Amino acid sequence: MPHDPLLLTTAVEAVVRAGDVMMSRFGQAMRVDKKGAIDLVTEVDVAIEREFRALIAGRFPDHAILGEELGGSDLPPAGPCWVFDPIDGTTNFAHGLPIFCSSLALEIDGVAEIAAVYDPTRKELFSAERGGGARLNGRPLRVSPANELVDAMLVTGFPYDVHSRVDEIVGLFAAFVGKARAVRRLGSAAIDLCYVAAGRMDGFWESDLKPWDIAGGALIVAEAGGTVSDLTGGGFTSRSRQVLASNGWLHDAMLAVIRDARRPGLSSGRLD
Repeated sequence: MPHDPLLLTTAVEAVVRAGDVMMSRFGQAMRVDKKGAIDLVTEVDVAIEREFRALIAGRFPDHAILGEELGGSDLPPAGPCWVFDPIDGTTNFAHGLPIFCSSLALEIDGVAEIAAVYDPTRKELFSAERGGGARLNGRPLRVSPANELVDAMLVTGFPYDVHSRVDEIVGLFAAFVGKARAVRRLGSAAIDLCYVAAGRMDGFWESDLKPWDIAGGALIVAEAGGTVSDLTGGGFTSRSRQVLASNGWLHDAMLAVIRDARRPGLSSGRLD
């Protein structure tokens, strides 16, 4: 069913505006606070989210919002809900590393229908509509054709409690290093997912995520022809806190690596 064109227009406008704000402050002195031992938030994150909330309140006053910095319902509400990460890759941003983006999804009854992710340092806008395909700067996206892990470049991220779970997290990372051509760790789940959609990466896994990290990127992967699930192969939702995204050809092989790494005696903890 076609969506109101204003929804995608608003999503694109919001993430591009967020990117403009990021670049206006990138590399400058800014206030950086801690939400956890290694979980950062900057004044720029908060300013972008406030501006976004004002935009949605003006255009769609009956829509809910779930944002990383200013909250919202942890459970998907009935009807429309914008799921927004003003800066995905805040640690990179705060350290002056140019790998970060703004990520947005419009969920309806908990299912993403519209997505937009903007990387301002590369001026790359990824977007998708459910049933309408995925695009990068207006050009259709398609996942890679790689069908063997040894030919694949994979990407992952580490949770903020990694200090207490080093053996578990690094153990799974090592398991994939032993099977794939290469494994990368970029620091932005939304960019990781978009790179799978674009065929730059062949698969991505991560646990202990928040809805705003993955809601938009997961739809972009699916609309680019990829496969998205949880880490056991079950159905994906943005609230599942975990994701496995691949070009489809590699999905079963990646699930097997995860399953083997979680067998008793091979992992010191849980992935879910």
